[in-house]
Amino acid sequence: MMPEERYKKLKEYLSAENPVLLDVIDKYKALDKLGHKIGLIEPNETYTSHISWWPMISILGTFSAGKSSFINEYIGSSIQQSGNQAVDDKFTVICYGNNEEATTLPGLALDADPRFPFYNISEEINKVDSGEGNRVNLYLQLKTLKSPKIKGKILIDSPGFDADSQRDGILRITNHIVEMSDLVLIFFDARHPEPGAMRDTLEHLVATTIGHKDSNKVLYILNQIDTTAKEDNLEDVISSWQRALAKEGLISGNFYSIYNENVATSIDDEDMQKRLESKKNTDLARIVDRMDKVSIERAYRIIKALDDFSREMKEEKLPLLQEVLQEWGRKVLWTDISVVVLLLIVVGVLQFQFNVLELMSSPVSMMVGGGLFVVVLLLVHMKARSFFARSASKKWKEKDISISKAIIHNTKWWRTTFGFGRNWHKNTKAKLDQLMTQGREAIQKLNDQFVSSSATANEKNEMEKA
Repeated sequence: MMPEERYKKLKEYLSAENPVLLDVIDKYKALDKLGHKIGLIEPNETYTSHISWWPMISILGTFSAGKSSFINEYIGSSIQQSGNQAVDDKFTVICYGNNEEATTLPGLALDADPRFPFYNISEEINKVDSGEGNRVNLYLQLKTLKSPKIKGKILIDSPGFDADSQRDGILRITNHIVEMSDLVLIFFDARHPEPGAMRDTLEHLVATTIGHKDSNKVLYILNQIDTTAKEDNLEDVISSWQRALAKEGLISGNFYSIYNENVATSIDDEDMQKRLESKKNTDLARIVDRMDKVSIERAYRIIKALDDFSREMKEEKLPLLQEVLQEWGRKVLWTDISVVVLLLIVVGVLQFQFNVLELMSSPVSMMVGGGLFVVVLLLVHMKARSFFARSASKKWKEKDISISKAIIHNTKWWRTTFGFGRNWHKNTKAKLDQLMTQGREAIQKLNDQFVSSSATANEKNEMEKA
């Protein structure tokens, strides 16, 4: 999908879901224009595809931790199979559809559609397991259902992380969705608060989220606490669970303890039942509140991403690219100087041995000799440009693919050797500063959605008192 087509589709989506973000599309369009001009992104790329425009909630955890039961309860429909044994071995993306009955589509529907956060995920899988990305249907599936609870948002149910089969690909996708999601729910089983054999799973889940720049979006949930009723050891189980997390470096965070009444074990002790219900109701209400408000968080992240992309381009990409291109220019210049000196030495030797200047005294001979000199110099110059550009691009390909692309873009034959000058750099930075200012203004406009009504009411009250 070309950028213009994507802008159009996003505007159609935002017109219905969040009109206040419509103006932000034009800001991304301006950012894309700069990215294309510098060469950080291809002409068919757009920064709008680097983020999810759908509010996303990902639900991770170990097998039999109650993830699917939780989703079914939240949606109000048995869209996911649940039970004591693992029944889902792939990531399931759940979104709003037109049918009352759930419709299941293969993973290819997600991999090939740029509107979804798993667009081209097969390439990411191939990076960790060559050829495995061609079997994307083994990793992903899409389910749609007409439910108001998921209108305007996406839920992602993960497979358990305990199996070795396709483990590398699953962990790669996990990292991807944690980064893209607005809310991450990580489920643990109260029956196994200290995972034991699942230790590596715990390590990965915690390591992936503990150092995240937006750690507040991660909720750690101990599910099925109804199983503690028999031994009356809820506090002990919670303590054991938090100690296990602390061993992995997670000292503080958003911790919740819940259970599903529809699949809960029978609790004979009335006082115990009330205590567990109170704990569950309080924590569940807080979790659901975060889920219901995820659209608000996504709107802010979309605008924040614009600022992040602009700031990264200004403070990291541009200076780095300028340094690389200056080094490239110096290498080409020194090669040109070396060739000129070498040619002059050759001419000097020929003059000393054969007195060639006297032999080439005629205007035609001088023109031919001068022409050959220029042609040789030009050929070597173009070869040097290409060689040093490809070497620099290859060097940066693993470090930063965008810099690698920009090197090739800015060293094409028609560009001057030192064309990435101060004025161009200064003008680009000024445009990026303007985009960041517009991003802050967009956040203020978004704030007005939530504060203007109360402010207006206060103003009205003041007027009535006057």
